[in-house]
Amino acid sequence: MSERVKSNKLSPAPVAAAKAEAALPVLGPVGMLRWAWTQLTSMRTALFLLLLLAVAAVPGSLFPQRPANPSIVTQYIKDNPDYGKLLDTLQLYDVYSSAWFSAIYILLFISLIGCVVPRAIAHYKAMRSQPPRTPKRLSRLPEYGTMVVPADAGLPASDAIRSAAGLLRKRGYRVEVRDDDGARPSLGAERGFLKEVGNLVFHTSLIGVLVSVAAGGLFGYSGQRILVEGDTFVNTLVGYDQFTPGTNFQSSQLQPYSIQLDKFAVTFDRESRGKFGQPIDFTANVTTKENPDAPAKQEVLKVNDPVTLGGTSIYLTGNGYAPVVTVRDGAGNVAMQGPVVGKLQGENYYSSVVIKVPDAKPDQLGFAGFFLPTAFKTEEGVSFSGDPELINPQLTLNSFYGDLGLDDGAPQNVFELDVKDLTPLNARNLDAGGITLAPGMSYTLPDGKGTISFDGVKRYVGVDIHHNPGQLYALIFALLAVGGLIISLYVNRRRVWVRTGAHEDGRTMVEYGLLARGEDHRLAAEAAAIRKLLADEWQIPESGSGDDAESSAGIQQTPSRQDDNGADSVSTPAGPTGPKKDQ
Repeated sequence: MSERVKSNKLSPAPVAAAKAEAALPVLGPVGMLRWAWTQLTSMRTALFLLLLLAVAAVPGSLFPQRPANPSIVTQYIKDNPDYGKLLDTLQLYDVYSSAWFSAIYILLFISLIGCVVPRAIAHYKAMRSQPPRTPKRLSRLPEYGTMVVPADAGLPASDAIRSAAGLLRKRGYRVEVRDDDGARPSLGAERGFLKEVGNLVFHTSLIGVLVSVAAGGLFGYSGQRILVEGDTFVNTLVGYDQFTPGTNFQSSQLQPYSIQLDKFAVTFDRESRGKFGQPIDFTANVTTKENPDAPAKQEVLKVNDPVTLGGTSIYLTGNGYAPVVTVRDGAGNVAMQGPVVGKLQGENYYSSVVIKVPDAKPDQLGFAGFFLPTAFKTEEGVSFSGDPELINPQLTLNSFYGDLGLDDGAPQNVFELDVKDLTPLNARNLDAGGITLAPGMSYTLPDGKGTISFDGVKRYVGVDIHHNPGQLYALIFALLAVGGLIISLYVNRRRVWVRTGAHEDGRTMVEYGLLARGEDHRLAAEAAAIRKLLADEWQIPESGSGDDAESSAGIQQTPSRQDDNGADSVSTPAGPTGPKKDQ
């Protein structure tokens, strides 16, 4: 054998030839699939996919998203023609429903399942298995100690091991006694299975959060609606001002509830100087019905205090003033009548107003201007709102006539009036001047185009309506994930072994050792606590110093060390220091 080795060292040609002839085994399709599955279900891959998902979500906050506001996306593409369409091709305006974001999401979902299921099976088997066998050399464990029970205590080795087993069981350990009738009985104990349970709960909860979020995206929906005092919203598709459905939304999901805005009140700050006139409270009194046949119910809708109806949450998100106007055309017929929602533009509820009257004859009419709750004028004649309350309301408008562009079916912004194809009737730079109305006043348009009257003012609210079937489950799984993480961080997996034996002079010799699975800074304290339990149970006094420390009836915590020959050596009360043999 030595000659052959020597020959190989002197002549490497056979080794090189063998290496050249060696060929790696071919994995084949099944082997490649197994390798790919192993890589996908590793914890490293799951963490990488989780980080990649967070990075992939960043474009959703950098670019406007089509589900939130399609018109902004259209305008963004127009404003950036060089790269706007390229971003649309890459689905950066639909990040959360894009193919690449969904791919990362699904891969993360599969990876987490592939990580959790095998770990759960292995942990189940570990919980049903017996504690590991007692090591031959307990002195090699991180925490090791010895105890001596005096001969006059009358405690044989078998009774001592059973007594130690009872104490460890009370401390939460799972215990197995071995060779309790033999000369060297021992026990193995372990605890801390809850640590792995916490890990499994944490990872399983992450899967639950992913499923809940996916369910919300698939079957949920959201929408917005503006309600003027006295208006009623019925939960149908035509009842929404803006509606964003989930991927698998069906109109049958809409519950036929209704909500009517009875009165809306705003409380303004009238005491502090710095924030005088700022709104400090909003209260909307509403009447709700779960379905057409249900009794009406009076409820209060406030900020951060939504009303829940038909599985949806209705949030109060905005408010303002809606001037009530009546427009008559040139023939004296009422072409438009009702409240017009004002869009807030500045402080003190300074609002822009747009009125479109496509039914006016012979020409369609349009109005654009401002509503001031408390009108004041500067020295230059510029009107402004001096207070948010309705103290001196005023409606200032310019009027136009012509084709409003509503008949061709193209969508328009209700808060904007495109005047490039319209002819002005009233404006400050025209002879007719602008239109300034107070409540109860009316104005006759030039050229016999009709009249407009300011009948009064109502308040309006903007509400967001959200239906997310996975929202509650996402919260529950998130809380479970936090709980599982806390358990996995603060619970430690520990193992304890105790071995007893009888000395020739009748004393009972005890040694014990502790081992932690992973890093455990509290293992030394656990060892001290177990030593104290055993000492109190067997009424063994703590050893002192000097001559008392050498007493044969005492306790000694002795770290393992090695003698000059490399063998484990330990100093115990059983006898002189020397090499410790395998036991």
